Amino acid sequence: MYKNQIIQNDLKNILEQNIKFERLYNKTILITGANGMIASYYMYTFMYLNDTKNANIKIYALVRSLDKLENNTEFSKRKDIIPIVQDVCEPINIPEKIDYIIHMASSANPKTITQDPVGIIKANVCGTLNILELARKNNSEILFTSTREIYGDVDKKVEKIKETDMGTLECTEVRSCYPESKRLAENLIVSYAYQYNVKYKIVRIAHTYGPGMIIKNDGRIMSDLISNIVNKEDIVLKSTGEAKRAFCYITDTISALLMIMTDEKAEDIYNISNETEELSIKELAFMMKEMYENIDVVFKIEENKNSYLKFSRIPLDTTKLEKLGWKPKVPLREGIERTVEYFNSIK
Repeated sequence: MYKNQIIQNDLKNILEQNIKFERLYNKTILITGANGMIASYYMYTFMYLNDTKNANIKIYALVRSLDKLENNTEFSKRKDIIPIVQDVCEPINIPEKIDYIIHMASSANPKTITQDPVGIIKANVCGTLNILELARKNNSEILFTSTREIYGDVDKKVEKIKETDMGTLECTEVRSCYPESKRLAENLIVSYAYQYNVKYKIVRIAHTYGPGMIIKNDGRIMSDLISNIVNKEDIVLKSTGEAKRAFCYITDTISALLMIMTDEKAEDIYNISNETEELSIKELAFMMKEMYENIDVVFKIEENKNSYLKFSRIPLDTTKLEKLGWKPKVPLREGIERTVEYFNSIK
């Protein structure tokens, strides 16, 4: 059905989850930042529901680059996808009622954060205001993708970060443009809910990877390592690699988002993270060296260029999400294999 076998298998896995997909049938949905990895998988899922379940979901895809959307052969010539080509910071006008808005238009690329912090803030603040005005006029429900970074530097006594925990951020550091503007976006949403009864869900996502991620000049560790593997290059670590990470494969993240979006009993704010296989960047690099032979791990340590947060990682508490029935399904090695296979298939 789909040209890429990895994506097709991923979609089958998503539809096997205990998700109330029928709540999305016959709905009109706006997705901002639709060229992004997670947003693209959202669209794949809606298309798959249309093709296999006759779900009659209409998708408005807001993008800044129409070429990038049209170059994705899975999306080309689809009657159920309607492109909107504009910056999310401009007012959004759609000539019909929108039932759901999935707001994902924001770059998390470390290089963009250091090169265009004002653009990051505009997308998260001005863009969210435009989305909220559209939601207020349409009585739409918003799903907003936030980030684990909004928690800031949490008390080290905390073993797992709950949705009610909050640490400090240094507002005079340029690097804080991303989490600080995400914090303000969250407050804008709850303020619109308070003042205008806008319905919303906020999800704080940590380290998602998979097919469709940017692996060229991205700057995030998993993207860089996948790029090394696909291009048969040595893995170059620019630090000692002691920092801890936990990675969630794209289908697990999408399943969580859909579960939150469609469950009538779901609360307002959720953490999404796969905390089952926490490991250091160094351990990840050597694991990938073991998985894919003929590459080496090379250390070229550079001084911190303020593109990453400086505080220690504390795992996210996903108890609320798990109460909806969610569990991560894809082990790290399997997710890496799927991702590498995908990129090798599109060379």
